Amino acid sequence: MLRLEAVSKRYGSGRWILRDIDLEIAPGTVVAVVGGNGSGKSTLLRLMVGVSRPTTGRVEGRPATVGYVPERFPPNERLSASTYLHHLGRIRGLSAAEADQRAGTLLDRLTLQGGNDAPLRTLSKGNTQKVALAQAILRQPDLLVLDEPWSGLDADAHGVLAGIIAETAAKGGAVVFTDHRESVTRANATHIHRIADGRISDPVTTDREVVEVVLTTGTHDPGWSGLTGVLSTATHDGQHIIRVDREHSDALLTTALRHGWSVDSLTPERRR
Repeated sequence: MLRLEAVSKRYGSGRWILRDIDLEIAPGTVVAVVGGNGSGKSTLLRLMVGVSRPTTGRVEGRPATVGYVPERFPPNERLSASTYLHHLGRIRGLSAAEADQRAGTLLDRLTLQGGNDAPLRTLSKGNTQKVALAQAILRQPDLLVLDEPWSGLDADAHGVLAGIIAETAAKGGAVVFTDHRESVTRANATHIHRIADGRISDPVTTDREVVEVVLTTGTHDPGWSGLTGVLSTATHDGQHIIRVDREHSDALLTTALRHGWSVDSLTPERRR
C-alpha cells in the first residue's frame, strides 16, 4: 500500500505547496484528487510516483511497476509513436516482440489519429495524450497515476480511458487521477480527496454503481452519449461500449433494442 506520512513540499524558500499530508492508497482503489489551480494536485502526484521528493515527511510502499501520465507530456520528440513506445517497452523489460505487440494493441485501442509512424511532435494534443496513456500501461501497473488524463481526448478515447482505469483497479492496481469536473470524478473514482490551502481532506467514498454495456449491429445511433445516465462511450472492433449508471441501464437497453441493437454483454463494474 502506498503511504504518504506527514509529507510537506516547497521549492527553495518559497511558500509551502503541501503541508502535513497523510494519505494511503490501497490496491484496487481509484482515487480522485480535486482542487483549484495551484492547489498542489500535480505536486502531490509527482511525490507519489517519485519524480519529486518531499521536503519533509516520507513516501513508503511505492510498488515496483508505476505508470505515470504527467500534466504535460513532451510533444517535441522526433521519434514516431510506435518507435517511442518500443524503446520504452524495452527499457521496462519487455522483449522487442512484446514491446511492438503491446504498442500496436494500445495505439489501436486508443485509435491514434495521424498514424503510428508519425513523429510525436506532429500529433495533436489529444493524440499526444493517447501516446502518453499508452506508455503508462505498456506493462500492467500496480500504481497508475494520471494528471488531467482526459485533457484533449476525443469522446471515444474518453470511454477507453475509463475502461483502462476500471481494468487496472479490477486487476488489483491502484489508480490516482486529477480532474476538475465532478461528473468525471464521481463516475470513475471510488474515493475523492480535496486539496485546499496545502492540506488534503478525508476521503469521500462514492456510491455510484456502474454497468458496462456492449452493443453490436445496430441500425440507428440514438446518440448514446446524450442519454440519461451515460458516463462514457467508446467504439472498438465494431462494438459500442457504454458505461452507464445502473439505475439508468434498463432505459438504455430499451433504447438499444428499439433501434435494432444486439446486446453482447452487460457487466457490473467491480467497485471497492
